[in-house]
Amino acid sequence: MEKRTLLAFALSFLILVLWSAFYSPTGKRAPSTGDQAPAVEEQRPAVEPAPLRTGQESLSAPQPQPAGPPPAAKPVPEQEVRVETPLYSATWSNVDGLLESFKLKNYRTAANPNAPRVDLVNLADSRDGLLAFRFTREGVEPALPVLYEFSSARLEVTPESGARTLVMTGQSSNGLVLEHTYRFYPDRYRIDVKTRTVNRGELPVEGALSARMRNLPPSDQKSYYGFVGVALLLNGELEEIKPKKMKDEEKRLSGSISWIAYEDDYFMASVLPSTPSEGRFRGKTLPSGVLEADYLASPVRLGPQEQMSADFSLYLGPRDVKILSAVGNDLDKAVDFGWTDIIAKPLLQALRFFNGYVHNYGFAILILTVLIKILFWPLTHKSYKSMKEMQKIQPLMAKLREKHKDNKEQMNRELMQLYKTYKVNPMGGCLPMVIQIPVFLALFRVLSSSIELRHAPFIFWINDLSAPDRLFTFPFQIPFMAPPSGIPVLTLLMGASMFLQQKMSPSPGDPTQAKIMMFLPLIFTFVFINFPSGLVLYWLTNNILSIGQQYRILKKSA
Repeated sequence: MEKRTLLAFALSFLILVLWSAFYSPTGKRAPSTGDQAPAVEEQRPAVEPAPLRTGQESLSAPQPQPAGPPPAAKPVPEQEVRVETPLYSATWSNVDGLLESFKLKNYRTAANPNAPRVDLVNLADSRDGLLAFRFTREGVEPALPVLYEFSSARLEVTPESGARTLVMTGQSSNGLVLEHTYRFYPDRYRIDVKTRTVNRGELPVEGALSARMRNLPPSDQKSYYGFVGVALLLNGELEEIKPKKMKDEEKRLSGSISWIAYEDDYFMASVLPSTPSEGRFRGKTLPSGVLEADYLASPVRLGPQEQMSADFSLYLGPRDVKILSAVGNDLDKAVDFGWTDIIAKPLLQALRFFNGYVHNYGFAILILTVLIKILFWPLTHKSYKSMKEMQKIQPLMAKLREKHKDNKEQMNRELMQLYKTYKVNPMGGCLPMVIQIPVFLALFRVLSSSIELRHAPFIFWINDLSAPDRLFTFPFQIPFMAPPSGIPVLTLLMGASMFLQQKMSPSPGDPTQAKIMMFLPLIFTFVFINFPSGLVLYWLTNNILSIGQQYRILKKSA
């Protein structure tokens, strides 16, 4: 009974890792791959018959004019404006105010100091733009692009300068004046945005303030559990929409939206209203494969000389729980570890805590593994002792099975009596392990998809704990091995440790079960060969500690 239960748990876990291997693609990301496509979000805009002023600073939009034909738009040559901060370099185009590039200065596409910086804009045509604020009628595209004027040709944001603003002002063909004021900070990825729309014509205009995002998902997904697609916090619940869900038909959602984001492995770009508000989401996949998502606020009617305004925040950066928590609007819920979330996030915080002292996430993993082993030491000890007691009565159990092989009911009664006589609980070795399984799976999720391990070095040849370990690089590709091919030293050591554990454990009475159990180390080695080296390091360390504990118990009972 006990061995069958253990086998069932082992096979269940194996199914989990096999699922991860086959349904989560691995391999190197193309160098141009960044990660994001902002989502769209808004508050219900306020409609006011007021002149175009912020209250603290005068914007560059034209002042109210007498009723009459709308003035012709002032020709503006195509141009770009670059914003430089210590954290990123961003480029906006004056054509529709599109965000064409957003490069993160602290993150690169590979674990190489000379590799290109991660660009959150991943589009074949930069004119598609990652993000644009617009005033539109649903289903009606503007006939002509809006050409914006910038308040600065280039903006440098430094700790000495503090926060700085960039104002974009443009006029549409139907007489609407659009103004977006971006406020940048030297020490954060958050960007504050104030949008204003003024009807300078003499006819009313109906439509909705919206934010449109576009981005192309990468061809390869690096993280086993990283999500790629559009996500939003709708009515307090996380909604993740994979690209295939928007491929055949347009996706529409409505309700109270706290934020919308485009996520890709370890990064995200998002739009947040100043407060969660009622809005509508619309997403689809374009023929080019680009994901397009729109957030539309509630429709409004702007009379002549009336205006509407709304405040937002943008977040374009890493999916780091600590940073996201500081942004607000529950943006940290974008980092989701599934049903293990309640356990995984405290484990991630512990990992960060240890790294703060040792300054190496590899050693932080070792410390956390030892700590978990100590916490579960009494339960594991009880499990091994129960397994040892079961081993002692294995000959008697074999005789009963042979004696009553044609009468299973009688055999079960005899076995229960045997357990009672020798005071052995057949589930005693399993229950302590069951309690530990959620913790192991939570740590599995954390080590598989946390940005903290991305390009984090350990020692020797391991320079990226988020990538498979390879001691050498072969000039040829090995089947079933994610590139680059090489010697997976940690994985082989892990397989050897599992084999040693199997040899030290009591063998099942059933020969078929015994053969399956002996094959498990080989199967796990094959599955783990493409897993992140940080995860393999944890599993190897845990196996070594378990071997030591088993040896101690066997020595004491000898």
